[in-house]
Amino acid sequence: MYQINIHQAKTHLSKLVEEVALGEEIIIAKAGKPIAKLVPIDKPKPNVRLPGSMKHQIKFADNINQSMSNAELALWLDSPIFPNDDKNSNNQ
Repeated sequence: MYQINIHQAKTHLSKLVEEVALGEEIIIAKAGKPIAKLVPIDKPKPNVRLPGSMKHQIKFADNINQSMSNAELALWLDSPIFPNDDKNSNNQ
C-alpha cells in the first residue's frame, strides 16, 4: 500500500487501476491528507451447491409414482405447454 497525490492519480489512473487489479491498495491524498483509498473489488464467491441442502423443504405427494389417469393425461397433453397438434408430432 502506498500514497499518491490526486494530481498524480488523475494522470496515471490506468496504471493505478492495473496495479489495483493485481491486489495493490493505493491511498489518494489531497495536500498530503488521505481522502480516498483505491482497492480491488472482492471477487464474488461462487455459488456452491451442497447436496441435501433442501432436505425437508420440498414435499412430494404420496402418489408421486402413480400413473396419471386418462383424464389427467388428456389435460396434460392438451395444455398450452403441449398443444395437441398432429402436424408437429414426431410420433407419426
